[in-house]
Amino acid sequence: MNLWEVILQAFKSIRQNATRTVITCCIIGFGIMSLVGILTAIDGLKTYLNKDFSSMGANTFKIRNRGLAISIGKKSSAPPKVFKKITLLETEDFRKHFRSNHPVSVQILSNMMGIVKYKDIKSNPNIYIFGVDDQYVEVEGYKLERGRNFSGTELTDGANVCILGNEIAIKLFGETLDIEGKSALIDGRRYKVIGVLNSKGTSLITTDNITLIPLNNARHYYQNPDLSYLISIKTPTPEQQPAAIEEATSAMRLARKLQPMDENNFEIFKSDSVSELLVEKLSYATIGGFVIGIITLFGAAIGLMNIMLVSVTERTREIGTLKAVGARSRDILRQFLIEAIIICQLGGGLGIILGIAIGNIVSFIIGGSFIIPWTWIIMGVVFCLIVGLASGIYPAIKASRQNPIDALRYE
Repeated sequence: MNLWEVILQAFKSIRQNATRTVITCCIIGFGIMSLVGILTAIDGLKTYLNKDFSSMGANTFKIRNRGLAISIGKKSSAPPKVFKKITLLETEDFRKHFRSNHPVSVQILSNMMGIVKYKDIKSNPNIYIFGVDDQYVEVEGYKLERGRNFSGTELTDGANVCILGNEIAIKLFGETLDIEGKSALIDGRRYKVIGVLNSKGTSLITTDNITLIPLNNARHYYQNPDLSYLISIKTPTPEQQPAAIEEATSAMRLARKLQPMDENNFEIFKSDSVSELLVEKLSYATIGGFVIGIITLFGAAIGLMNIMLVSVTERTREIGTLKAVGARSRDILRQFLIEAIIICQLGGGLGIILGIAIGNIVSFIIGGSFIIPWTWIIMGVVFCLIVGLASGIYPAIKASRQNPIDALRYE
């Protein structure tokens, strides 16, 4: 028998034993589904994190007086570095020394638990109140959905005017965002609403639940001696960011009056720093998902081998007949081995489809996008081939070594 005849005979046997084939395909399919599904969901989560944190402004970086207070996967870790606060005078000196034409915004987080009220409608005490300049909207990647930005006079005088984040504006004024001539109470003080920011959507980071007031106004009403100013710089493209960071570092060292041998007493924070950290930690989850999938496939391989051994026993007379009409031992071996591989690939195809579907359902639930995980698809096909060979080789050898006379006498 040539190879083509062996393959045709294998397909014929598979069709004749449809129930066993379906059961075996399901065993393999569930193994591949767990592997592809888990890893697709993890890839979806990575995509979501990258998209979510890029909403902070992919081309923006910040200078602040403390490091990131993030700990993942450890019971305890060293606290973030906290340096002396950045003063308003230092931000002004920074502007003098920073020669690039990139937009620079100086801001201060005045209150993390602010309350905004309009008539009888009041927000939860979770509004971020920022004192900002006129560059904040552009540097932070916002646009004005309604109204206008702060004027130079309002910034200089510290006027009681405000720009609301999209979420709080909708809560106070409805979907129409009718703010014309309206005022709101911010932490008990009346402010004229002059603008509404566009929405950045659902995010792990508060981007729509904020309120902006002029920087001098924030300095006047929120006189916390521990408050530190924050500087944001935006570059036209991400590729220009490294050079801008180097120049900003030099300018800030001059503003902080550091000597050449002194270490930086400030932190440079990029918008994608958190996402990079989280994605790095997700690599451990990928390894975990991979191990779980391999264990499931190992169990599926044992089940397939058991079914193939039962198949050899059930088809003893068939093996004897094939040998009686001239089939050689290697033909029988190839037939059973090809059957195992075909069944594995059929089950693998089912598992890949289900895995992609389940993984993308999870991805959509958490806010990710549709993903076709080509790497895991190729890996699934390869694993199916390996499982088919590993599970089918022993039953195939056993079938090929059957004595034709004993096989024909088998009842």
